[in-house]
Amino acid sequence: MTPILELRNGTKEYRAVPAIKDVTFMLHRGEVHALLGENGAGKSTLTKILAGVIQPTSGEIWVDGQKTELRTPSEALSRGIAMVYQETSLVPSLTVAQNLYLMDDKRFHRLRRTYIAGQQFLQSLNFNIDPTAVVSGLGAGQKQMVEIARAVHHNAQVIIFDEPTATLTPEEKYQFFSLVDRLRKRGVSIIFISHALEEALQISDRITVMRDGRHVVTDVTSAFDREKIVRAMVGRSLSTKLYGSQKGRKVRRPGEKVLSVQNLSMANIVRNTSFSVFSGQVTGVFGLIGSGRTEAAKVVSGVLKRDFFHGGQVRLNGRPVRYRAPRPAVRDGIIYVTEDRNIEGFFETMSIAENIYVGAMAGGQVRSSIVNKSEMKAMAKEWIEALSVKAINSDARVIELSGGNQQKVVVAKALIQKPKLVIFDEPTRGVDVGAIAEIHHVINRLADGGIAVMVISSYLPEILQISDRILVCRQGRIVEEFEGHKADEETIMYAAVH
Repeated sequence: MTPILELRNGTKEYRAVPAIKDVTFMLHRGEVHALLGENGAGKSTLTKILAGVIQPTSGEIWVDGQKTELRTPSEALSRGIAMVYQETSLVPSLTVAQNLYLMDDKRFHRLRRTYIAGQQFLQSLNFNIDPTAVVSGLGAGQKQMVEIARAVHHNAQVIIFDEPTATLTPEEKYQFFSLVDRLRKRGVSIIFISHALEEALQISDRITVMRDGRHVVTDVTSAFDREKIVRAMVGRSLSTKLYGSQKGRKVRRPGEKVLSVQNLSMANIVRNTSFSVFSGQVTGVFGLIGSGRTEAAKVVSGVLKRDFFHGGQVRLNGRPVRYRAPRPAVRDGIIYVTEDRNIEGFFETMSIAENIYVGAMAGGQVRSSIVNKSEMKAMAKEWIEALSVKAINSDARVIELSGGNQQKVVVAKALIQKPKLVIFDEPTRGVDVGAIAEIHHVINRLADGGIAVMVISSYLPEILQISDRILVCRQGRIVEEFEGHKADEETIMYAAVH
């Protein structure tokens, strides 16, 4: 059978350093092909070549048995190839429906028809999103659903999904998997990039594993299990499971009460919620998308403003505080590590060293207003080694890094400020199994050092693995609290949805 899409001996170099080298990849018609590997393995580079986003340094692209050049994403789309990116490419100032029909001039300029068509199309996909909503006001999960809907709308014969489920709830993931199955039955070919190995084993027909920019293995999914995939990804067997049993796990006892929140309210999103965070503990926060968990954290850290009247009270070390911007919160030792690293986490045109140095300046770790380049490089080297950031050197621009390494830079930029309270919002989203362990180690080290840590996550095994206390958020309120070693997935999920 002639592959519908093929890359032959593809190589892509940046500054004479290969991101991928001599990679051959084939996608057959009507198959779901999972593409797996650690951050920096070359997955995104490979798929961006196939989607026309970047050009290979050498190698050939074949579509339906014909050699071709895909110089732009629009050229790839004209050949039936669409890509759903890990970081959304939507226009924030437009509505959901306008983004869906952005390239359809006949519908785009007629709002009423656009909204009706958008409503019908989203309902056909079982996506519960208001087509009149402005994209900038959507959560990360809803933006991802709009991206998926837009790719399906183009009737592409090849759809590349880059971490499509990272921001979705369990119910939304079920709907997405059903959609993938319907697309496969229609003959659509799908490339599925994910760090959730169980998902790849569940929905794919074949699996390809990459490591350090090279092809390692391709085989039918039935030939793999989790251990074999991990061994191919990292070049060794992992003796312990990342998310193992919680029985017998030691739980840190609470120290001093660092943060006390009483009756916090913000519009209709956060509703009279109350909770506390203690030093020397990891407080996990679980809730479905739209539950108000992220918004509550942003109010505490000054990113969002709580209601002026009846907005509740926030106390830091017993002292009432009301932040209207992040800067005074940072000075008081509160750091919020965003879930949307691409928009809010770093300066993409600046280097790794410059981003980390900006964090040091914001936290008052740099006394002079004049940039000391040797000091900047020394700081960057220390954090690159501490978090195992994969980059050519500290002068590499953050936009050139893989998603997981970008996340490590965001974490470094936050921790260099020496916080008293760190709020991690989805800290391991889009991060490979090796890097997840490294970030969890950093979180545990902070708590062991007496720092108060909050971790917001949609992934229950992660919450259960690292939390000493677990708070469950539903409809804008904290509704339940559990001790970390006594909770289980079923109990927490029940509290989150009932």
